[in-house]
Amino acid sequence: MSRIGKLPVVVPAGVEVAVKEDQISVKGALGALTLAQNALVKIDNNSGSLSFTPVNDSREANAMSGTMRQLVNNMVNGVSKGFEKKLSLIGVGYKAQAQGAKLNLSVGYSHPVEIEMPAGIKVETPTPTEILIKGADRQRVGQIASEVRAVRPPEPYKGKGIRYADEKVVIKETKKK
Repeated sequence: MSRIGKLPVVVPAGVEVAVKEDQISVKGALGALTLAQNALVKIDNNSGSLSFTPVNDSREANAMSGTMRQLVNNMVNGVSKGFEKKLSLIGVGYKAQAQGAKLNLSVGYSHPVEIEMPAGIKVETPTPTEILIKGADRQRVGQIASEVRAVRPPEPYKGKGIRYADEKVVIKETKKK
């Protein structure tokens, strides 16, 4: 059996988990998330902890038990603590500005780039060269951060562009005569 799938998910106080036949719902202080139930995994709610067991001994059921456990764990952590991604803008004149649910980027193009944030995702700019993306859904936070980075990915010669705060960009050496 999957080693991660054997661990129970501890549900903290203030988080409600509803397990139905077709979906799992998690509700907390930062929002509500749902996930489609998988037929290969049986979920047991034991007063404050969730356990995930494969229905049969197949390889797919074993793998899916660990996957479902981690997805539900991310949902529980998301509605209680939340997830965030930090991006940095490197380059002369590069700046970002958050206006409500929109992010305006000035990253060297002839026009400003405007990115609309979906519901449940908040964007902040603590400084003009930093972007902070927050939300309860880990997958959506990562996807939005990836889309913002794709506007101007870091180039390999000077390192200018939008990068994750913990990302290391390997600088190439220029061509010599």
